[in-house]
Amino acid sequence: MELVSPGFGLIFWMLLAFTAVFFILKKFAWPGILQGLKEREQQIDDALKAAEAAHQEMKNLKIDNEQLLKQAKEERDVILAEAKKIRDKLLDEARIKANEEAERIVQSAKTRIESERMAAITEIKNQIATISIEVAELILKEKLQEPEAHDQYIQRILEHKPL
Repeated sequence: MELVSPGFGLIFWMLLAFTAVFFILKKFAWPGILQGLKEREQQIDDALKAAEAAHQEMKNLKIDNEQLLKQAKEERDVILAEAKKIRDKLLDEARIKANEEAERIVQSAKTRIESERMAAITEIKNQIATISIEVAELILKEKLQEPEAHDQYIQRILEHKPL
């Protein structure tokens, strides 16, 4: 029962031991512990501030990335529009050149056809003239086989009278 109702001596020595331990802890342990706690608290605050700064920077980067993405899409649209204009222009130029080339070929063909037609007409005229001369020669040979007809024909030519 001594523990339930301690004596004066026990209380004195317990109080003396507690005070000694308290002063020793206060003198040597508490400053280090408090310093460690302050440093830890400062590290936690710094880490929280750094995390907040990183979070804000991530937000800024996200906004920047969205702006860059939007700008890239706009640039892509502009480039595609320009490429379409260039393609259309090249197609139009190619179409115009093809039409000009076709027109030139048609004109060349017309010219060639006309020159061949003229050559054919000239050839036909030459053949007709040759045939006419041959026919006239045959007719004259037939008519002029007699010497009297020959003399009469010469007289008519000299007088400029046709047959």
